[in-house]
Amino acid sequence: MEKNKVTYRVYGKEALFTTPSSKLGGEKMTYQIPTYEALKGITKSIYWKPIFIWVIDKVKIMNKIRTYPKSIKFMNYDDSKSNLSIYTYLQNVEYEVEAHFEWNLNRPEFEKDRIVEKHYEIMNRMIGIGGKRDICLGSRECQGYVEPCVWGKKESYYDKKGSISFGNMYHGLLYPDEVGENKLYRNFFESIMNNGVIRFPNPHEESNPNLIKEFVKTMIPQLPKYNMEYQEFAL
Repeated sequence: MEKNKVTYRVYGKEALFTTPSSKLGGEKMTYQIPTYEALKGITKSIYWKPIFIWVIDKVKIMNKIRTYPKSIKFMNYDDSKSNLSIYTYLQNVEYEVEAHFEWNLNRPEFEKDRIVEKHYEIMNRMIGIGGKRDICLGSRECQGYVEPCVWGKKESYYDKKGSISFGNMYHGLLYPDEVGENKLYRNFFESIMNNGVIRFPNPHEESNPNLIKEFVKTMIPQLPKYNMEYQEFAL
């Protein structure tokens, strides 16, 4: 096993994976499969440090994809009336995730802490206790649970279903502290599931034909500086 690669199982009663653009309206419709950005957020909730960047290699869809609608009532603050919206959730989800971390070379102040074995062992301990922070399956109201697993040991519903395409799909965001530029990017890719497994293109590779990168806006990160000598942050 590579010392910077981990696998884990995440599951929950419901999930809601959407694009940022779909969250502007009153109603939300989930993707049929988790997005790269959602899985990255789950992995960061298990364990994360600014010294490295999590890269999701692949995900395995364990259960049959099912969706169901739910009525959500929102109160208006300007009057006594309320609005009714319909959210479409995934039901009874379970995924196996394989990910690895890469050093964030744009944060040289953490250079002395680039110890692969240390962060690998901490990550595995965090998986064993269910994560360092709460796990959310796409949206805050969708509680998730994390457990250790051996990749491919458990049979998936889609193991012998062949290739299924989900079309052009939202991949994730690239933030300025990750790319070393004062720019924010969003990525898209053609999502294809082979026998339940979806492989994601690495957004940090120089050129990847399977990834469509779009510039969003100029963004200057306000990052606190870390003093390794005193083990503290300073603005």
